Amino acid sequence: MFFSLDSSFSYFVFDLSYHKVENTVISKNDGSKVENNTVVSKNDGLIGSKMAVCLVGGARRFELTGPSIMEMVLKQYPNSDLFLHSPIDKDSFKFSLLKSAPNKVAAVRLFYPQPLPENDSSVRVLTAQNSPNGIQGLLQYFNLVEGCLTMIKSHQQKNNFTYDWIVRTRVDGYWNNPLGPEYFIPGQYLVPPGSAFRGLNDRLGIGDITTSTVALNRLSLIPQLDSLGLKELNSESAFKAQLEAQNISYITKRLPFCILSDRRYNFPPGRFGVPVGSLSSQSLLSGAKCRPCTPVCRGACVEDVMGSVEKFWSWTNYEDGALELCDARKGWEKDWENIFDRVAGKKYAKARKGIHSMKFDKCVKDLLQLKKRSAYWDAPSVEDICKLGFNPF
Repeated sequence: MFFSLDSSFSYFVFDLSYHKVENTVISKNDGSKVENNTVVSKNDGLIGSKMAVCLVGGARRFELTGPSIMEMVLKQYPNSDLFLHSPIDKDSFKFSLLKSAPNKVAAVRLFYPQPLPENDSSVRVLTAQNSPNGIQGLLQYFNLVEGCLTMIKSHQQKNNFTYDWIVRTRVDGYWNNPLGPEYFIPGQYLVPPGSAFRGLNDRLGIGDITTSTVALNRLSLIPQLDSLGLKELNSESAFKAQLEAQNISYITKRLPFCILSDRRYNFPPGRFGVPVGSLSSQSLLSGAKCRPCTPVCRGACVEDVMGSVEKFWSWTNYEDGALELCDARKGWEKDWENIFDRVAGKKYAKARKGIHSMKFDKCVKDLLQLKKRSAYWDAPSVEDICKLGFNPF
Protein backbone atom coordinates (compact mmCIF):
# COMPACT_ATOMS: atom_id res chain seq x y z
CA MET A 1 0.00 0.00 0.00
CA PHE A 2 1.36 3.43 -0.92
CA PHE A 3 1.38 6.40 1.37
CA SER A 4 -0.52 9.41 0.08
CA LEU A 5 0.22 13.07 0.60
CA ASP A 6 -2.07 16.03 0.37
CA SER A 7 -0.91 18.09 -2.60
CA SER A 8 -3.72 20.64 -2.48
CA PHE A 9 -1.42 23.44 -1.34
CA SER A 10 -0.43 26.24 -3.68
CA TYR A 11 3.20 27.24 -3.66
CA PHE A 12 4.79 30.53 -4.53
CA VAL A 13 5.59 30.75 -8.24
CA PHE A 14 8.64 32.93 -8.63
CA ASP A 15 9.97 34.81 -11.60
CA LEU A 16 13.72 34.74 -11.95
CA SER A 17 13.70 37.18 -14.85
CA TYR A 18 14.44 40.85 -14.42
CA HIS A 19 11.80 43.45 -15.23
CA LYS A 20 12.45 45.37 -18.41
CA VAL A 21 13.12 49.07 -17.89
CA GLU A 22 13.86 51.88 -20.25
CA ASN A 23 17.18 52.79 -18.69
CA THR A 24 20.37 50.78 -19.09
CA VAL A 25 20.63 47.65 -16.96
CA ILE A 26 24.11 47.19 -15.49
CA SER A 27 25.27 43.71 -14.53
CA LYS A 28 27.40 43.34 -11.41
CA ASN A 29 30.00 40.73 -10.57
CA ASP A 30 27.92 39.30 -7.73
CA GLY A 31 25.10 38.36 -10.09
CA SER A 32 22.83 41.27 -9.16
CA LYS A 33 21.86 44.12 -11.47
CA VAL A 34 21.33 47.85 -11.13
CA GLU A 35 18.06 49.23 -12.48
CA ASN A 36 17.04 52.86 -12.02
CA ASN A 37 19.87 53.19 -9.49
CA THR A 38 18.38 50.32 -7.45
CA VAL A 39 20.29 47.10 -6.89
CA VAL A 40 18.14 44.11 -7.84
CA SER A 41 19.38 40.89 -6.28
CA LYS A 42 19.50 37.79 -8.45
CA ASN A 43 17.58 36.10 -5.60
CA ASP A 44 14.72 38.61 -5.60
CA GLY A 45 12.39 36.04 -7.15
CA LEU A 46 12.70 33.86 -4.03
CA ILE A 47 12.76 36.56 -1.36
CA GLY A 48 8.96 36.70 -1.18
CA SER A 49 8.54 32.96 -0.77
CA LYS A 50 8.38 31.11 2.54
CA MET A 51 11.53 29.05 2.98
CA ALA A 52 12.80 26.73 5.70
CA VAL A 53 16.50 25.88 5.94
CA CYS A 54 17.16 22.86 8.15
CA LEU A 55 20.65 21.91 9.33
CA VAL A 56 21.27 18.35 10.53
CA GLY A 57 24.17 16.41 11.98
CA GLY A 58 26.88 16.58 14.60
CA ALA A 59 28.79 19.81 15.17
CA ARG A 60 32.24 18.22 14.64
CA ARG A 61 33.89 20.95 12.51
CA PHE A 62 31.15 23.56 12.68
CA GLU A 63 33.66 26.30 13.48
CA LEU A 64 34.88 25.78 9.90
CA THR A 65 31.60 25.03 8.11
CA GLY A 66 29.15 27.19 10.08
CA PRO A 67 30.38 30.58 8.86
CA SER A 68 30.25 29.39 5.23
CA ILE A 69 26.68 28.11 5.70
CA MET A 70 25.62 31.44 7.16
CA GLU A 71 27.32 33.43 4.39
CA MET A 72 26.55 31.28 1.34
CA VAL A 73 23.13 29.85 2.25
CA LEU A 74 21.36 31.72 5.04
CA LYS A 75 22.50 35.22 4.07
CA GLN A 76 21.37 34.64 0.49
CA TYR A 77 17.77 34.22 1.72
CA PRO A 78 17.48 36.43 4.82
CA ASN A 79 13.70 35.92 5.07
CA SER A 80 14.10 32.17 5.44
CA ASP A 81 13.56 30.39 8.77
CA LEU A 82 16.38 28.39 10.33
CA PHE A 83 15.90 24.95 11.92
CA LEU A 84 18.63 22.92 13.63
CA HIS A 85 18.43 19.23 14.56
CA SER A 86 21.53 17.68 16.08
CA PRO A 87 22.73 15.08 18.61
CA ILE A 88 24.59 16.53 21.57
CA ASP A 89 28.30 15.86 21.99
CA LYS A 90 31.47 17.68 23.05
CA ASP A 91 31.34 19.88 19.93
CA SER A 92 27.73 21.05 20.24
CA PHE A 93 28.79 24.31 21.87
CA LYS A 94 30.04 25.38 18.42
CA PHE A 95 26.44 25.97 17.38
CA SER A 96 26.74 29.16 19.41
CA LEU A 97 27.99 30.66 16.14
CA LEU A 98 24.36 30.66 14.98
CA LYS A 99 23.62 33.46 17.40
CA SER A 100 24.69 35.70 14.50
CA ALA A 101 22.60 33.95 11.84
CA PRO A 102 20.94 36.53 9.55
CA ASN A 103 17.59 34.74 9.81
CA LYS A 104 14.78 34.03 12.21
CA VAL A 105 15.68 30.96 14.27
CA ALA A 106 12.45 28.97 14.13
CA ALA A 107 13.47 25.85 16.07
CA VAL A 108 16.49 24.22 17.70
CA ARG A 109 16.46 20.65 18.93
CA LEU A 110 19.63 19.27 20.52
CA PHE A 111 19.26 15.82 22.04
CA TYR A 112 21.29 13.10 23.72
CA PRO A 113 21.36 10.27 21.17
CA GLN A 114 19.68 7.02 22.14
CA PRO A 115 19.62 3.69 20.24
CA LEU A 116 16.71 3.39 17.83
CA PRO A 117 14.79 0.12 17.44
CA GLU A 118 16.03 -2.07 14.60
CA ASN A 119 12.77 -3.79 13.71
CA ASP A 120 12.31 -6.57 11.15
CA SER A 121 11.37 -4.11 8.43
CA SER A 122 14.49 -1.96 8.79
CA VAL A 123 16.76 -5.02 9.04
CA ARG A 124 15.33 -6.41 5.79
CA VAL A 125 15.42 -3.12 3.87
CA LEU A 126 18.76 -1.68 5.03
CA THR A 127 22.31 -2.95 4.92
CA ALA A 128 25.10 -2.37 7.42
CA GLN A 129 27.73 -2.61 4.69
CA ASN A 130 29.84 0.56 4.27
CA SER A 131 28.03 2.25 7.15
CA PRO A 132 30.49 3.15 9.95
CA ASN A 133 27.83 2.44 12.59
CA GLY A 134 25.88 -0.24 10.78
CA ILE A 135 22.11 -0.14 10.41
CA GLN A 136 21.91 1.86 13.63
CA GLY A 137 23.95 4.61 11.96
CA LEU A 138 21.50 4.75 9.07
CA LEU A 139 18.51 4.91 11.40
CA GLN A 140 20.10 7.70 13.40
CA TYR A 141 20.72 9.70 10.22
CA PHE A 142 17.20 9.07 8.94
CA ASN A 143 15.86 10.21 12.32
CA LEU A 144 17.84 13.44 12.09
CA VAL A 145 16.46 14.18 8.65
CA GLU A 146 12.86 13.30 9.46
CA GLY A 147 13.14 15.28 12.67
CA CYS A 148 13.57 18.35 10.47
CA LEU A 149 10.22 17.70 8.88
CA THR A 150 8.58 17.21 12.28
CA MET A 151 9.86 20.59 13.51
CA ILE A 152 8.87 22.30 10.28
CA LYS A 153 5.34 20.88 10.38
CA SER A 154 4.95 21.97 14.00
CA HIS A 155 6.09 25.50 13.19
CA GLN A 156 3.69 25.68 10.25
CA GLN A 157 0.77 24.52 12.37
CA LYS A 158 1.52 26.96 15.19
CA ASN A 159 1.75 29.88 12.78
CA ASN A 160 -0.95 28.82 10.31
CA PHE A 161 1.04 28.87 7.07
CA THR A 162 2.82 26.49 4.70
CA TYR A 163 6.40 26.75 3.50
CA ASP A 164 7.01 27.02 -0.21
CA TRP A 165 10.54 25.61 -0.07
CA ILE A 166 12.66 23.47 2.23
CA VAL A 167 16.45 23.34 2.03
CA ARG A 168 17.95 20.46 4.01
CA THR A 169 21.70 20.27 4.38
CA ARG A 170 24.35 18.89 6.72
CA VAL A 171 26.19 21.00 9.27
CA ASP A 172 29.52 19.54 8.13
CA GLY A 173 29.16 21.07 4.66
CA TYR A 174 31.63 23.78 3.66
CA TRP A 175 30.33 26.19 1.00
CA ASN A 176 32.69 28.04 -1.34
CA ASN A 177 30.00 29.84 -3.36
CA PRO A 178 26.42 31.02 -2.81
CA LEU A 179 23.34 28.82 -3.13
CA GLY A 180 21.70 30.46 -6.14
CA PRO A 181 18.05 30.61 -7.27
CA GLU A 182 18.72 28.18 -10.12
CA TYR A 183 18.61 25.33 -7.59
CA PHE A 184 14.92 25.88 -6.76
CA ILE A 185 12.82 23.99 -9.29
CA PRO A 186 9.06 23.56 -8.63
CA GLY A 187 7.87 19.98 -8.82
CA GLN A 188 11.35 18.42 -8.78
CA TYR A 189 13.53 17.48 -5.85
CA LEU A 190 17.09 18.64 -6.38
CA VAL A 191 20.12 16.71 -5.14
CA PRO A 192 23.84 16.93 -5.96
CA PRO A 193 25.39 14.59 -8.54
CA GLY A 194 28.19 12.21 -7.62
CA SER A 195 28.69 10.39 -4.28
CA ALA A 196 25.65 8.35 -5.28
CA PHE A 197 26.68 4.88 -4.02
CA ARG A 198 24.19 3.23 -6.41
CA GLY A 199 21.43 5.64 -5.39
CA LEU A 200 21.12 9.41 -5.02
CA ASN A 201 23.45 11.74 -3.15
CA ASP A 202 21.55 12.52 0.07
CA ARG A 203 23.92 15.09 1.58
CA LEU A 204 21.65 17.97 0.57
CA GLY A 205 18.17 18.34 -0.86
CA ILE A 206 16.06 21.26 -2.09
CA GLY A 207 12.41 21.02 -2.96
CA ASP A 208 8.95 22.52 -2.70
CA ILE A 209 6.75 21.39 0.15
CA THR A 210 5.33 18.34 -1.68
CA THR A 211 8.63 16.88 -2.86
CA SER A 212 10.37 17.75 0.42
CA THR A 213 7.71 16.04 2.52
CA VAL A 214 8.45 12.76 0.75
CA ALA A 215 12.22 13.26 0.68
CA LEU A 216 12.50 14.00 4.40
CA ASN A 217 10.36 11.03 5.49
CA ARG A 218 13.40 8.78 5.75
CA LEU A 219 12.20 6.61 8.66
CA SER A 220 8.46 6.55 8.00
CA LEU A 221 8.80 5.24 4.46
CA ILE A 222 10.91 2.19 5.37
CA PRO A 223 7.79 -0.03 5.75
CA GLN A 224 6.71 0.95 2.24
CA LEU A 225 10.10 -0.03 0.83
CA ASP A 226 9.76 -3.31 2.71
CA SER A 227 6.32 -3.93 1.21
CA LEU A 228 7.87 -3.50 -2.24
CA GLY A 229 10.34 -6.27 -1.46
CA LEU A 230 13.40 -4.01 -1.50
CA LYS A 231 16.38 -5.33 0.46
CA GLU A 232 19.89 -4.40 1.59
CA LEU A 233 19.72 -0.74 0.64
CA ASN A 234 22.29 1.78 1.80
CA SER A 235 21.32 5.36 2.62
CA GLU A 236 21.61 6.59 -0.95
CA SER A 237 19.80 3.69 -2.63
CA ALA A 238 17.03 3.83 0.00
CA PHE A 239 16.66 7.54 -0.70
CA LYS A 240 16.31 6.98 -4.44
CA ALA A 241 13.84 4.15 -3.86
CA GLN A 242 11.54 6.21 -1.64
CA LEU A 243 11.37 9.06 -4.18
CA GLU A 244 10.60 6.65 -7.01
CA ALA A 245 8.03 4.76 -4.94
CA GLN A 246 6.17 8.02 -4.36
CA ASN A 247 6.55 9.15 -8.00
CA ILE A 248 8.61 12.17 -7.00
CA SER A 249 10.63 13.64 -9.85
CA TYR A 250 14.23 14.48 -9.01
CA ILE A 251 17.06 16.30 -10.73
CA THR A 252 20.79 16.58 -10.10
CA LYS A 253 22.74 19.84 -10.35
CA ARG A 254 26.29 20.56 -9.25
CA LEU A 255 26.44 22.50 -5.99
CA PRO A 256 29.26 24.54 -4.39
CA PHE A 257 29.81 22.61 -1.16
CA CYS A 258 31.80 19.68 0.19
CA ILE A 259 31.69 17.56 3.35
CA LEU A 260 34.57 18.15 5.75
CA SER A 261 35.75 14.72 6.84
CA ASP A 262 38.25 13.42 9.39
CA ARG A 263 37.97 9.88 8.07
CA ARG A 264 40.97 8.29 6.39
CA TYR A 265 40.80 6.94 2.86
CA ASN A 266 43.23 5.13 0.60
CA PHE A 267 45.10 7.14 -1.99
CA PRO A 268 44.90 6.89 -4.85
CA PRO A 269 41.33 5.66 -4.44
CA GLY A 270 40.50 2.40 -6.14
CA ARG A 271 37.46 1.59 -8.23
CA PHE A 272 35.20 1.81 -5.19
CA GLY A 273 37.42 4.21 -3.26
CA VAL A 274 36.56 7.67 -1.93
CA PRO A 275 38.42 10.63 -3.44
CA VAL A 276 38.95 13.50 -1.01
CA GLY A 277 38.99 16.99 -2.49
CA SER A 278 41.18 19.81 -1.29
CA LEU A 279 39.36 22.78 0.20
CA SER A 280 41.37 24.91 -2.22
CA SER A 281 39.58 23.33 -5.22
CA GLN A 282 37.74 25.90 -7.31
CA SER A 283 35.33 23.17 -8.38
CA LEU A 284 31.68 22.62 -7.49
CA LEU A 285 32.29 19.58 -5.29
CA SER A 286 28.60 18.68 -4.84
CA GLY A 287 29.01 17.24 -1.36
CA ALA A 288 32.15 15.19 -2.02
CA LYS A 289 34.46 14.54 0.94
CA CYS A 290 37.06 17.27 1.49
CA ARG A 291 39.59 18.69 3.96
CA PRO A 292 42.11 21.52 4.18
CA CYS A 293 45.28 20.03 2.73
CA THR A 294 48.28 20.57 0.51
CA PRO A 295 47.00 19.04 -2.75
CA VAL A 296 49.01 16.08 -4.02
CA CYS A 297 47.12 15.64 -7.28
CA ARG A 298 46.12 18.21 -9.90
CA GLY A 299 45.40 18.38 -13.61
CA ALA A 300 46.34 15.21 -15.50
CA CYS A 301 46.82 13.37 -12.20
CA VAL A 302 43.17 14.03 -11.29
CA GLU A 303 42.03 12.78 -14.69
CA ASP A 304 43.95 9.55 -14.19
CA VAL A 305 42.67 9.02 -10.66
CA MET A 306 39.03 9.92 -11.27
CA GLY A 307 38.94 7.98 -14.52
CA SER A 308 39.32 4.78 -12.52
CA VAL A 309 36.61 5.57 -9.94
CA GLU A 310 33.18 4.08 -10.60
CA LYS A 311 30.81 6.89 -11.59
CA PHE A 312 27.83 5.35 -9.77
CA TRP A 313 29.82 5.08 -6.52
CA SER A 314 31.95 7.77 -4.81
CA TRP A 315 32.62 9.82 -7.92
CA THR A 316 32.60 13.60 -8.32
CA ASN A 317 32.89 15.95 -11.29
CA TYR A 318 36.44 16.75 -12.34
CA GLU A 319 36.20 17.61 -16.04
CA ASP A 320 36.56 21.37 -15.51
CA GLY A 321 40.12 20.85 -14.28
CA ALA A 322 39.42 22.66 -10.99
CA LEU A 323 39.41 19.62 -8.69
CA GLU A 324 42.46 19.09 -6.48
CA LEU A 325 42.90 15.94 -4.39
CA CYS A 326 44.30 15.26 -0.93
CA ASP A 327 46.18 12.22 0.27
CA ALA A 328 43.78 11.26 3.06
CA ARG A 329 45.56 8.12 4.27
CA LYS A 330 46.57 9.96 7.44
CA GLY A 331 44.97 12.56 9.68
CA TRP A 332 44.78 16.25 8.85
CA GLU A 333 48.13 17.97 8.31
CA LYS A 334 49.82 19.59 11.31
CA ASP A 335 49.39 23.08 9.86
CA TRP A 336 45.84 22.55 8.63
CA GLU A 337 44.71 25.68 10.47
CA ASN A 338 47.03 27.85 8.36
CA ILE A 339 45.87 26.11 5.20
CA PHE A 340 42.24 26.67 6.13
CA ASP A 341 42.76 30.32 7.04
CA ARG A 342 44.57 30.99 3.76
CA VAL A 343 41.91 29.29 1.64
CA ALA A 344 38.82 30.44 3.55
CA GLY A 345 39.90 34.03 4.20
CA LYS A 346 40.07 36.35 7.19
CA LYS A 347 36.36 36.32 8.07
CA TYR A 348 36.11 32.55 8.40
CA ALA A 349 39.53 32.38 10.04
CA LYS A 350 38.33 34.80 12.72
CA ALA A 351 35.34 32.58 13.49
CA ARG A 352 37.57 29.52 13.72
CA LYS A 353 39.95 31.23 16.10
CA GLY A 354 37.06 32.53 18.17
CA ILE A 355 35.73 29.03 18.76
CA HIS A 356 39.18 27.58 19.48
CA SER A 357 39.90 30.28 22.08
CA MET A 358 36.40 30.28 23.61
CA LYS A 359 36.02 29.93 27.36
CA PHE A 360 33.17 28.38 29.32
CA ASP A 361 31.52 31.67 30.30
CA LYS A 362 31.54 32.94 26.71
CA CYS A 363 30.04 29.65 25.58
CA VAL A 364 27.16 30.02 28.04
CA LYS A 365 26.59 33.65 27.03
CA ASP A 366 26.52 32.92 23.31
CA LEU A 367 24.26 29.87 23.59
CA LEU A 368 21.86 31.85 25.75
CA GLN A 369 21.76 34.46 23.02
CA LEU A 370 20.92 31.77 20.47
CA LYS A 371 18.24 30.36 22.78
CA LYS A 372 16.63 33.79 23.17
CA ARG A 373 16.49 34.14 19.40
CA SER A 374 14.81 30.75 18.96
CA ALA A 375 11.04 30.55 18.67
CA TYR A 376 11.28 26.94 19.85
CA TRP A 377 14.12 25.50 21.92
CA ASP A 378 14.34 21.84 22.92
CA ALA A 379 17.72 21.14 24.51
CA PRO A 380 19.43 20.60 27.86
CA SER A 381 20.62 23.68 29.74
CA VAL A 382 23.26 25.73 27.97
CA GLU A 383 25.54 25.11 30.94
CA ASP A 384 25.29 21.35 30.42
CA ILE A 385 26.02 21.73 26.71
CA CYS A 386 29.06 23.88 27.41
CA LYS A 387 30.36 21.51 30.08
CA LEU A 388 30.77 18.82 27.43
CA GLY A 389 33.21 21.04 25.55
CA PHE A 390 34.91 22.82 28.44
CA ASN A 391 36.04 22.26 31.97
CA PRO A 392 34.16 25.05 33.75
CA PHE A 393 36.58 24.91 36.66
